[in-house]
Amino acid sequence: MAKDFIEKIADAPADALDSAITKAEHVVKTVDSAVVKTEHAVGATSTGQSIRKTREYWHNLGPGLTTGASDDDPSGIATYSQTGAQYGFQLLWMSVVTFPLMSIVQEMCARIGLVTGRGLAGNIRLHFSKKVLYVCAMLLFAANAFNIGADLGAMAKGVQLLAPGLSFSVLVIGFALFSLVMQIFTPYAKYAKYLKWLALVLLAYVASAILAHLNWSEVIHKAVVPSVHWNKEQLLLICAILGTTISPYLFFWQTSQEVEEQILDGETTVLSRHGTNPQAIKKMRADVWSGMLLSNIVMFFIIAACGAILFPQGITQIHTAADAAEALRPFAGDASYWLFAIGIIGTGLLAIPVLAGSSSYAVSESFRWKEGLYRNLHQANSFYGVMIFSVLIGLLINFIGLDPIKALIYSAVLNGIVAPPILALIVILSSNHKIMGANVNKRSTSWLGWGVTGLMSLAGAAAIFSIF
Repeated sequence: MAKDFIEKIADAPADALDSAITKAEHVVKTVDSAVVKTEHAVGATSTGQSIRKTREYWHNLGPGLTTGASDDDPSGIATYSQTGAQYGFQLLWMSVVTFPLMSIVQEMCARIGLVTGRGLAGNIRLHFSKKVLYVCAMLLFAANAFNIGADLGAMAKGVQLLAPGLSFSVLVIGFALFSLVMQIFTPYAKYAKYLKWLALVLLAYVASAILAHLNWSEVIHKAVVPSVHWNKEQLLLICAILGTTISPYLFFWQTSQEVEEQILDGETTVLSRHGTNPQAIKKMRADVWSGMLLSNIVMFFIIAACGAILFPQGITQIHTAADAAEALRPFAGDASYWLFAIGIIGTGLLAIPVLAGSSSYAVSESFRWKEGLYRNLHQANSFYGVMIFSVLIGLLINFIGLDPIKALIYSAVLNGIVAPPILALIVILSSNHKIMGANVNKRSTSWLGWGVTGLMSLAGAAAIFSIF
């Protein structure tokens, strides 16, 4: 059967990796020890009520925070940098508008995971046509592979900004292998903790913008008063921002991570995970909205920094995050340059596992394979095989002469096709009383969900039309 053949292909790279580095699990012990020491140090200073509340708040953050942070990958940074460089502060309002839109979508995804105990693809498989799911899962896999390729190249360029003598090829291969080893051989509890702390690297972009000495009165005005030039170029950039902030891979990752957290708490069967409680919903909502807020704050400051520095200098063409860092250096100094470069590397390390992981969840749940980061390589060969394939394809993109900008264009086209139907299915699932019970969407949430679906349909159609 075709499914058996696909599963055997997916197994192959995981089997090869397992036999080659079965003893690699001890690699992460040193990193884990450092994280534990940091937590103890924070605990030792928690004497006041406000500090205790802060610690509790940080402890409750999880899938929402890492999902939101992963949205600001090197490819997204390039889009935001281009926005500021080309139009100054004019489109800053997009960072305000997209915040509630992406938060509503991601909250629906998280709620589906909490209530059903299944990932998004698993729920779609149960309630809708499998053909639709198979097509969406494969398109998502392809889009994510192109995005991974662009992000790997951007990370290598980011390191070269700091150490120009290092080989691009060695760096790309090194980042690909590092991401795979961490994701495959690190126990989920530890891995989730690393991703959570890694999200803080996004603050580098906030710092780089502050160093740019912004005109805050103008910045705030542009952020709250929308302004649009109704020309093809600007409308396409708005579509690119929407596609970057409301991406299909985030939907699958968010839902599956809620399930992973339930399993971590001992709920190892679908039956035991079915249903939730108001406290869990409240915790999830704070987590999701905090993560999306961080994502949009970073978008805001990147657009603001490039708008304040590059736009007045007439530097209006930024193709990669590395281009933005190099362009900023003569005007904003070495500090902004270094912070921007470090941010590229850190966000890539966060985004690549999320991109590869979301592909694995979508494909594995579609074909009913054993899946989940809580399983080891032996228990979920096909799941990890999909992950390996997606990273290897992304790695290959950097060696076949495909321009990273073209890779992102292909990714945008595929995401433009995938996003609207998946969004529609998310709204239908989360609005269904039989599936969601008492945690069904409010009517206003459903209407907003359909509004986002319509908006993303227009954005996807515009992106595809502009390319072809």
